[in-house]
Amino acid sequence: MFHQIWAALLYLYGILLNSIYQCPEHSQLTTLEMNGKEFPEPHLGHWYFIAGAAPTKEELATFDPVDNIVFNMAADSTPTQLQLCATIRMKNGLCVPRKWTYHLTEGSTDLRTEGRPDMKTELFSSSCPGGIMLKEMGQGYQRFLLYNRSPYPPKKCVEEFQSLTSCLDSKAFLLTPRDQEACELCTN
Repeated sequence: MFHQIWAALLYLYGILLNSIYQCPEHSQLTTLEMNGKEFPEPHLGHWYFIAGAAPTKEELATFDPVDNIVFNMAADSTPTQLQLCATIRMKNGLCVPRKWTYHLTEGSTDLRTEGRPDMKTELFSSSCPGGIMLKEMGQGYQRFLLYNRSPYPPKKCVEEFQSLTSCLDSKAFLLTPRDQEACELCTN
C-alpha cells in the first residue's frame, strides 16, 4: 500500500515539474520552399560559432582546441547547394581553413554535407537577434550548435541556448572563448 501511494505521489510530482519546466518548441527555419524557387537568402553571409551542446563531452571534443570560428555561407551556381567556408582560430593561435558543400533537401529543412552521407544538419530559429541554431547528426553523434552574426551576442542568448539544449538531453556544453582575433575570413 505504501509503495502505491509513493508511486502516485512521484507521478503527480513528475506531472507538476513537467508543466513548470516544459521545454519550449523551436520552430524550424525553411531552407528551401516546396517548389524549389525560394533560396535561403537570410542564412547567407558571415556567422560566428558561439557555443555547442551535446549529450556527451565526446560529441563536442572536436571544438575543444578552438578559440573561435568564422563561417561564410554563399550561394552556389547550383540552386540546391550552399558553399560554406570557415576559418578556425585554434587556441594555439594557428588558423585552419575549411571548405565544404551543403546540399539542400527540397521540401525539408535538412542539409546534407557533401562527402559525408551519414551526416544530416537541421536549421532552427533562435530567439536571439541575429542567431541561428543547428542540429548536427551523424554516425554516433548528435550536437546542437549556436551561431550568431555577432561574435559577442548578448549573454542571455547563450543562456537560453544552454537551457533549451539541456532540456533536449544535452548534458555537455561548450562556449568558444573568442579571446583571440578571428582569422582572415575565407571566401567561397
